[in-house]
Amino acid sequence: MTAAPGARVAGTPQFWWRVAIIVVCLVGLSSGNHRLVFFTTQSNVIVFAYFAGALYWMLRRGTSDAPAPRLRGAMTAWILTTALVSHVLLNYGASPLPGLFVTDPAEALANRSLFILHYVVPGMVLVDWLAFGPRRAVRWRDGLVWLLYPFLYGVITLARAIAFPTIADRFPYPFLNIDYLGIGGALLGLLQVVAVIAVVAAIVIGLDRAVAALSDRRRRARTAPGA
Repeated sequence: MTAAPGARVAGTPQFWWRVAIIVVCLVGLSSGNHRLVFFTTQSNVIVFAYFAGALYWMLRRGTSDAPAPRLRGAMTAWILTTALVSHVLLNYGASPLPGLFVTDPAEALANRSLFILHYVVPGMVLVDWLAFGPRRAVRWRDGLVWLLYPFLYGVITLARAIAFPTIADRFPYPFLNIDYLGIGGALLGLLQVVAVIAVVAAIVIGLDRAVAALSDRRRRARTAPGA
C-alpha cells in the first residue's frame, strides 16, 4: 500500500527541522519577558507563525517545499537582522556565552531566552534557507519589498514614543532614542539600519542563487556522459 502524501512528508528532514524551529522558537518566547514592541519578539513570532503554517501546508499538499517563498525569504532576512542588531549594536560584538552561566537563576534564564531568540532561531532559519527548496523563487527586487516592514516598525515606534512620552519601553533600541539623538538623528539611525537590512536581503537572495547554481552543477556532473 502506498503511503499517504502527508505521511511521506512527515518522514522528511524538512518537516522535522521545521518542527524543531517551532519548538525552539516557542521555548525562547515563553521562557522570558518579551514584549511585542521589540523587533526581536515580532520577528520570532513571525518565524513561529510562518513555520506552523508551513507544516500544515506541507502535510495538506504532500510536498516538502516550503510555501510562500518570498515571505520565507523576507522572514529569513528579518530574523537575521535580529541576530545582527543584537550582536553588533546592542552587545557591541561581545560573546553572549558567559551570560548563559551566571549564578543568578533568573538572570541566567533571561539570558538563555534571549540567546535562543537572537542566535539559535536565526541560525536554524538560515540553515533551513540554505538546505531546503524551492530555489530561485525570489527575485532581486523582492528584497526592496522586504524593507517595508522594518521601516514601518521604526516609524511606528518613533510615533509611539512621541505620542506617549511616559510609556514603558519607549525606545526599544538606542538608535531610535529621540531624547538623545533628536528626531533627525533617530530617523538617520533608522535609515542606516534599513540600509543594513537591504544588504542582508541581498545576501539572502544571493545565497539562494548560489546554492541553486551549485545544485545545477552537481546535477550536470552526475548526468554527463562518462560520469
